[in-house]
Formats: sequence, C-alpha cells, structure tokens
Amino acid sequence: MASNTFRKELEVERSDVLISLAGPNSELLAELGKQTATTVNLRGNSLLVAGKPSDVELAHRFLSGAVAWVRGGFRVSCHDVAPALRSLRDDPTAALTDWLDQVITLASNKRVAPKSLTQRQYIENIRSHDLSFGLGPAGTGKTYLAMAMAASALLSREVKRIILTRPAVEAGEKLGFLPGDLAEKVNPYLIPLYDALYDMMDYDKVEQLRAKGLIEVAPLAFMRGRTLNDAFIILDEAQNTTSQQMRMFLTRLGFRSKAVVTGDLTQTDLPGQRSGLAEAHALLKDVPGISFCQFSDRDVVRHSLVQKIVVAYEGKDAADAQRRRPQRSAAEDPRRSSQATDGASRASSPPHDSRAQTLRNKGAPPGT
Repeated sequence: MASNTFRKELEVERSDVLISLAGPNSELLAELGKQTATTVNLRGNSLLVAGKPSDVELAHRFLSGAVAWVRGGFRVSCHDVAPALRSLRDDPTAALTDWLDQVITLASNKRVAPKSLTQRQYIENIRSHDLSFGLGPAGTGKTYLAMAMAASALLSREVKRIILTRPAVEAGEKLGFLPGDLAEKVNPYLIPLYDALYDMMDYDKVEQLRAKGLIEVAPLAFMRGRTLNDAFIILDEAQNTTSQQMRMFLTRLGFRSKAVVTGDLTQTDLPGQRSGLAEAHALLKDVPGISFCQFSDRDVVRHSLVQKIVVAYEGKDAADAQRRRPQRSAAEDPRRSSQATDGASRASSPPHDSRAQTLRNKGAPPGT
C-alpha cells in the first residue's frame, strides 16, 4: 500500500457489536470498502479504514453510525450500505444516528428505522400532520413506512382501526373474467398491502385483528359515503385515482384520524385522463396541515438494480417530454397555427392565369 494512504481507526468496545456489524465473513466491511473505494479490516477490537482521505472519512462516518445502530438493537446489512452512503454524501453534516430519533416501534422485538434522510423526513411528516403524501418511484419505502406507522398507532392505541385502500384500476388486464363479486375481483390488487401487514405483525395477529374489524383492506370504491374517525387510513397507488375519487377519499377524514397517500406519478394506468394525485399535489401543496414528501431514485432501498431501472425510465420520460414540447408549443400558438394554415392554403391553390385576368379586366371576350 502506498505510503501516502490515509488511515483511520474506530475502536468498538463490545465484541458482540463488532461481530454483528462485520457480518459473516466480514461481508459488510467488504461491501463498505467496495462502495467507498477503501479497505476496511478488523484488528482486535478496532476497525481500520485506509484509502484516500475523503473516502476514509465517508467510510468512518458510516461505521460510527452503524455501531450506534447495532448497539441500539438494529441489524445493519449489506443492503443498507449503499442507501446510507448516498444520504451521507448528499449531506456532509448528516450522521446515521440522526435517523434513530424517528424509529417506529411495533413491538418489544420489532422496530423499523428509516434508511435515508428522505425516509426520516417522511416519518416525521406523518407524525406531525393529519394528512401526508409520499410521492416517488417504486422501492423507496413509501407504503412500507406508512404501514409501519399505522401498525404502531394501532398497537399503541392511538387509533382504533387501520383502513387500507387502493383504486381497482386495470393495469393492462381485465377484471370482468375473474370470479366473484367486486371485493373478490379486486382482492389480488390488495395483496401488496397484506404482504406489508404480515411483515409488520405475526400472521395470526393480523388475522385476529381483521376478524375483529380493526384492520380493513378494501377497494377505494367502498370508501364513498363514510366518515372515518379514530382511524389510520392509507391510500396506496394513488396515481391511479381520478379527480373525483381523490376528492372523495380526502373528504372521508374524520376526527382523531390520520391519512397517508402514496403514489408514483410516472406509473399511472389511467387511460387518457389526469391523475387525481397530480391534481391534489397542485391544489394542496401549500395548504397548512398537509405535508408532501418527494422521494427520488436516490432513496430506492430495494435491490440495487431497481435504482438503475428507475433512472433509465426517468431518462426516457424526460426525453419523451422534450420531444413533445415543440409540438405543444405549435398547437398552443394560434397565430403560428393560422399562418401555417394560410400558407398551406396558398401553396395548394392553382396558379392564376395572369394573361386571362388582364383580358377580362379590359373587357375582352374570354375566348380571346
């Protein structure tokens, strides 16, 4: 190793914390070294980081925070390294310990912590507002964190029930051929909400609460005419709501209730009409008491490929919008459109016979 390599050491007093942090075969340390272009090694009860000064400082910031997380009973995995480093790069003053003040407690042995600065802000928004919106691409934790907040509120008796809903929009498929009534037809569309619930609580506990009516999962159409008091309501996939549906849902909010609306405006399945989520954002973004949290591809916490896929599609969307802009400009300028029409008319008219016109003006017979 070159003599000008910078080194920094972090001592960890508890060996169990050190072993848990390093992971099997020190895989987390290897991932950290890969992501920061450093080498990270165990030496006794210390972690030794070597590399360029800026890279070493970044890796050391991560390790300092990760040690605090493990001490607090949280597991830090290889999948947490990349999103955490993105947040630390974005904000040189940030520390992973800053996120621990927004931990969601579900039970004595189950807690959920934010994995990015945006997730931390999102949780804080939900805690401090009765109506919150989470907007952004897939894989950023919008629905999962909202579900965790709802489960925590129910278990701590802050609310009396959880209501989970989403619009039953046919994303390229048809519902008509499916057996059963409307509720049974849309049930497959609600599976992601069930999956999140089962990840928060034991299966038997969820089924017990559902049987008692304390957890309700229903299509958005079933919300009409209701006033939802003492409830935590989540509207998922809200980009597929119409203007009327969004207005109906937002006016269901009752006393001592919270509502969270999540969606990705780039994935709307509505045919030929504006999303109710886009309209709500435009109308309500400056209304006191309502919060909006915008996620980006940098907040993706799923498989590393998901972030790359999101970036690729966002690039395509931007290019498509750029190509459509000149067409819209021409259509919106009536003078340009009129001039283009007049020019086309003149170009398509047959040429005048100037000699015949002159003779007619002098009174000569047309056949001359």
